[in-house]
Amino acid sequence: MVQGIVQRRKRYVQVTARFDVDGSITPLAITWDDGTVYPVDRVINVRRAASLKVGGTGLRYLCEIKGNRTFIYFEDPAWFVEEKVVEMP
Repeated sequence: MVQGIVQRRKRYVQVTARFDVDGSITPLAITWDDGTVYPVDRVINVRRAASLKVGGTGLRYLCEIKGNRTFIYFEDPAWFVEEKVVEMP
């Protein structure tokens, strides 16, 4: 059997963000449960949207992290990602 993504789940994460005087919010880094910090290389797009994979709605940030594009959601007052659940052999 080929290993792969079985599903996704909503994972709340700690996010370091910059709050600007105009009210805009820019995520700078994501900290995972184990303490690993993933700096956000750049924010590509921001829009109000729902996560169709795990549910929830808010500001959806399309970000580049370590060369990969991923969504980070700001569901005021918390942040979440669509965590990949990988099939184990």
